[in-house]
Amino acid sequence: MEGRRHNQSMTGVVVSDKMDKTVVVLVNRLVKHPIYKKYIRRRAKFMAHDELNTARLGDTVEIIQSRPLSRLKRWRLTKVVARQA
Repeated sequence: MEGRRHNQSMTGVVVSDKMDKTVVVLVNRLVKHPIYKKYIRRRAKFMAHDELNTARLGDTVEIIQSRPLSRLKRWRLTKVVARQA
């Protein structure tokens, strides 16, 4: 089991909750430019499995990497960090 890694987790904002048991999460991160040493904002959207349909549009959520659940879903929702007011 030398090649196994711990499951990666990320925090992001739900930008779509229109699908059943699936949410789209926008994750922002800062990356240092290799030449100019300036921090650049990068963002990515991930489809995450939400078994109980708990997350709503605008919620801040934590997702964790998992086995492939469908063609585009490789993440699961672990918890809702903050609700949209």
